[in-house]
Amino acid sequence: MAELDAEAKLVLEAMKKQDKELKSGEIAELTGIQKDKVSKIISKLKKMDLVYSPKRCYYKAK
Repeated sequence: MAELDAEAKLVLEAMKKQDKELKSGEIAELTGIQKDKVSKIISKLKKMDLVYSPKRCYYKAK
């Protein structure tokens, strides 16, 4: 598995702590990372099979 950078780790940890489906904007507010950057990070995490989308535009850590 590829190594996660600091921002990706921050996004993943924030998602795990919330333990519910979140929109990218909510994740951006929790982490302080810009929404467009969060969206890119989520895409990367989905490809790594660490995050899934239970419904459109919502994301949850595995």
